[in-house]
Amino acid sequence: MSVTIKDVAKAAGVSVATVSRALNGHQNVAEAVRERVLAVSAELRYSPHHAARSLSSRRTQTVGVVLPDLHGEFFSELMRGIDQVARTRGQHLLVSSYHGNPEEQGAALRAMRGRVDGLLLMSPYVHDTDFLARNVDASLPMVLMNAAQGRPHAAIGIDNYGGARTMVAHLVAEGHRRIAFIGGPEDNDDARERRRGYRDALAEAGADYTPWELPGQFDEDSGHRAGQALLALEMRPDAVFAANDMMAIGCLYALGRGGVRTPADVAVVGFDDIPLARYVHPSLTTMRVDIAELGARALKALLEIEASGRTDPTTQSVLLEPALVIRDSSGSAASLTSSGEPSTRP
Repeated sequence: MSVTIKDVAKAAGVSVATVSRALNGHQNVAEAVRERVLAVSAELRYSPHHAARSLSSRRTQTVGVVLPDLHGEFFSELMRGIDQVARTRGQHLLVSSYHGNPEEQGAALRAMRGRVDGLLLMSPYVHDTDFLARNVDASLPMVLMNAAQGRPHAAIGIDNYGGARTMVAHLVAEGHRRIAFIGGPEDNDDARERRRGYRDALAEAGADYTPWELPGQFDEDSGHRAGQALLALEMRPDAVFAANDMMAIGCLYALGRGGVRTPADVAVVGFDDIPLARYVHPSLTTMRVDIAELGARALKALLEIEASGRTDPTTQSVLLEPALVIRDSSGSAASLTSSGEPSTRP
């Protein structure tokens, strides 16, 4: 005999309506009640008839997630945060990536139509309103992740500009003068903002500081190529700021293989604080971004928009502040606490 929603309500000691709201991810349910309903549903092995529910409510209980890639620790952490919220809110995820190809991303977005109740999107193409209009249903609730603020959609992002300025200020304070920068993809908002912060911070530091920029693609290989390019120079920088940790790790490896000591000869720092950053040698100084929290906040914002029916996204536009994490690679071992943990500054 199949378990019904009435059985769940009776076992949880709540109304059928409360069970429905809890399982559908509505906001007007106390978290303790939601957890009890989900626990009882799991214990009784209650499985809502999604097809029937979709026909009656026009909701699929599914969220679409479209990302540039699924490879690497950044996207793994991002998906972990999204998935944690999805599981507690009774939501399913339909995930796709497009590997930097606008045609593939357009196809991925169009494939979401009629299959999801809302969309989480990380894309360099959100500047193009025609691109979104062609590929995304205008009535579909959407939250942009890591897009520049000011778009006509809710957005959860990172203060990349401020974070880059903080990192450069740290390197200047440590006495580094020739500070090179490994950039990211030209069509990436994060990369552009981090480069802008680097340039402005150097300009503020004085005329003795000249931008020294190398190309990168936010992956280990491009960081490794940048490190090899620096090895070939007679005069090298005394610090390298990579626009993300994966490039910093690639650069660190190349310099080490070339006989360059970090941080004694060249300091190397990154951005994001991926889990691997603390385990490389020397451990990586970086700007900590709570990547999982970025994903979690984005999905919470999307579910709130779905539940409220709001059309004005401005109250949902949020910038998360990164924090400076000082480890060994920037030559700041003296800044470690007595317990050996890295120093963290907002």
